[in-house]
Amino acid sequence: MSTETGKAQRSANTMEFTVSKSDLVRELNLSQGVVEKKTTIPILSNVLVEAEGDRINLTATDLELGIRCSCPARVKKSGAGTIPAKRLLDYVRLLPDADLEVKLLENQWASLVCGRSKTRIAGMSRESFPELPEMPEVLAEIPVKVLGAMIARTIFSISAEESRFTLNGALLILKNNGLTMVATDGHRLALVEHAMEFPDLAASYRALLPRKAMNEIQKLAQESADDANIQFSGDENHLFFRLGGRLLLSRKLTGNFPDFDRVLPKDHPSSINVNREELRGAIERVAQFSDERSRAIRFRVLPGEVKIHSSLSETGESEESIPIDYDGTSVEIGFNAQYLLEFLRVVPEPSVEFHFRDPQSAGELRPGASENGYKYRYVVMPMRI
Repeated sequence: MSTETGKAQRSANTMEFTVSKSDLVRELNLSQGVVEKKTTIPILSNVLVEAEGDRINLTATDLELGIRCSCPARVKKSGAGTIPAKRLLDYVRLLPDADLEVKLLENQWASLVCGRSKTRIAGMSRESFPELPEMPEVLAEIPVKVLGAMIARTIFSISAEESRFTLNGALLILKNNGLTMVATDGHRLALVEHAMEFPDLAASYRALLPRKAMNEIQKLAQESADDANIQFSGDENHLFFRLGGRLLLSRKLTGNFPDFDRVLPKDHPSSINVNREELRGAIERVAQFSDERSRAIRFRVLPGEVKIHSSLSETGESEESIPIDYDGTSVEIGFNAQYLLEFLRVVPEPSVEFHFRDPQSAGELRPGASENGYKYRYVVMPMRI
């Protein structure tokens, strides 16, 4: 035995518990999207492990986003310490499904024993781990599946340009009679409204929710029961989402979101109803012959049919025709194929409505008749072709 190992074993335990490997992996998984991978602050690569009573709490943060999870454990000695999050998960995931004994020694090394496997991982003192703010009084309880569905219908419209930071998330609006989520990147805008009662909400509440937080809420939604509710709250700088024993908190984005009401078309003189799968398949095939950067395709609405066309001089061209019930004026509009496909891939309804005016005006896509209690509008700016 090396002298190093001997010293470690003579160190007193500052924390000791036994936990199910599968429980630990499940909760550690949820922390991975939050843990900072390439950080200049080493402690942010670690997960804070706190053992007390009959549970352990796991906390991860990148200073913008934080998550706290917990799972049952047999705690022999209460305590806290931090362990590298990715290394811990990658190792524990490979262990057999059995109980795992964890001891944190005074020198901040973590000792892990599972069956015949024994491992030691260098940790760090919890002293420099950031304190997460406490969740204030709950503002509203939101069905997790509703919030997850609203995120899925808006997240792809968020701007990827870091410089436009007010567009790097979605605007969340809570009112007594419903929930609204809006996202835009300046080229398209997605708006979802869901009617529901929030009787305890004293006044309407608006906040800018970052994209990274939206991704993590979706993960929590996938892990939860269909009828679960998220407890939502906010303070001056943070938004809080609590789901059972898990708490996600995020810094709000600062700045003013654009006045989206001005962007929404007030009326469209023309509209068509199209089978969603037919339209999606046609656009996917035609888009193979669109320019890789602009993704531009030509939409021609004619009496009795809609034609979708694209061509590249060196590669070839493609055209699809879909029969429709339309006897109005012929209109030709250019669109980014990717923008249309992102909408068509998240809408579950069998048909979609396409509302339009002329080649210079924004087009709007909406789901066909829906029983889901929500309104969904997707506005796409036209392209010159």
